[in-house]
Amino acid sequence: MTFLLADDDTRSRESIKRFLLKNIPNHHTFLEATDGTGAVALYEQSAVDWVLMDIEMAPMDGLDALRTIKSSHPDAKVVMLTFYDDIRYRKAAQEAGAVAYVVKDRLETLRDIVS
Repeated sequence: MTFLLADDDTRSRESIKRFLLKNIPNHHTFLEATDGTGAVALYEQSAVDWVLMDIEMAPMDGLDALRTIKSSHPDAKVVMLTFYDDIRYRKAAQEAGAVAYVVKDRLETLRDIVS
């Protein structure tokens, strides 16, 4: 399974990778981007099963990247993975086509989403 991790924080990306390797029993490939622009470019270049994307990144944030990816690839599976448990962000992610919205301190919910 190929995961595209888009987060501007290296420690967050590493933590997510450790969680996935420990809890999702499959061979994994990880692609990494530090912002939405990089995520869109990697998605276009690679066969990605799941995108796990933070919201607040610059210069392109996760919501804009989600919209861009979904406009060309409506079947893309994107999970917004963020520290912000905010109803406005949740609604925006849902309207943009996110499969799920996960708060980073509740990574265990990823097991049911991506397995």
